[in-house]
Amino acid sequence: MKTYQLNGTIFYCPVDLTLSVIGGRWKGLIIWTLREEGSLRFNEIKRRLVTINDKMLSQTLKQLTEQNIVIRKSYNEIPPKVEYSLSETGKQLLPIFELMQEWGKKNNNEKSTKAQQKI
Repeated sequence: MKTYQLNGTIFYCPVDLTLSVIGGRWKGLIIWTLREEGSLRFNEIKRRLVTINDKMLSQTLKQLTEQNIVIRKSYNEIPPKVEYSLSETGKQLLPIFELMQEWGKKNNNEKSTKAQQKI
């Protein structure tokens, strides 16, 4: 049986491997947010993801950095400045997210609810 490996974890299906990277409540939203702006600081990401708390954002950015999806660039200045951006590996995920966006638009419950109300 073919196996796939990412950061020491073995997967038996490439879809499972991909879901381990983009799955969860915040990973996909962070990736999608970083694609819009290029690079953002911590608080800029937090402002765009209104309901995320500092601890969860910090943990998720750390995971994405460890998975080589996000690049963390630290500037040696006062006050400290850190920016996050998508790596080339992270950018390779964008077509998946674009397909997910289209699927979400097509299968939007609000749209189908409005159509049912017209009947």
